[in-house]
Amino acid sequence: MTTKHFLILHGWQNHRPKDHWQHWLADRLAELGHQVTYPQLPDPDDPDPEVWLGELARHLDGLTGAERVVLAHSASAVLWLHAVARGLPGLDVDRVLLVAPPSASVLVRHPEVAEFAPPPLDGLTLPGPTRLVAGDDDPYCPEGARTVYGDPLGVPTEIIPGAAHLDLDAGYGSWPAVLDWCLDGSAEITGRPVA
Repeated sequence: MTTKHFLILHGWQNHRPKDHWQHWLADRLAELGHQVTYPQLPDPDDPDPEVWLGELARHLDGLTGAERVVLAHSASAVLWLHAVARGLPGLDVDRVLLVAPPSASVLVRHPEVAEFAPPPLDGLTLPGPTRLVAGDDDPYCPEGARTVYGDPLGVPTEIIPGAAHLDLDAGYGSWPAVLDWCLDGSAEITGRPVA
C-alpha cells in the first residue's frame, strides 16, 4: 500500500470533538496505515489568521508520504485561500478538499473571524487539484459556495442537499464518502447515509 499523508484542518470554534467527521476521518485513515496530522489550531474561539497561517506553514513543511492531501473545513478552507494569495511555501500538495468555506458576508459580522474574510479571488490560481464541497443550505455561506467560491476559482464543486455546514450540528459525525475521496481522489463526494 502506498502511504499517504493527510493534513486535516478544522474551523472556528472547533476543539476537535471526538464525534466530528474530521476526528472520525483521522481515526479511520490512521487505522488504514496512513499518516495523519490533525492539529488543534491555537485559540479556535478567537483565532488569529497570522498565527494559523504560521501553523499551516509548519504543518505543510512536515508533510511526507507518496501523496500529500489537505482537507480544510470552514475557516481553514478560507485560510487556505489566504495562504495561496500570499504564496505561502509548501502549498504544492497533491490534492486539496475545501469543505464548507464561509462567505465574507458572514465572517465580517463576527469580530473573532472578520479577518478571515477571503482574499480577492479574481486571478487567484490554486496550486494543485482542488475540490470544493458544501451544503446547499449552509448558514455560513448563504450566497452559495458554488457562486462565492467554486465558479470564481474554477474548481469542481459538489453541493450536498440539506448538509448545512457539514458539521456535527448537521449530523456529520461519520462521513464515508469523504473517506472514499481520501483513498481515491476521483471518488464522488456525497452526503452521509441517512440513518
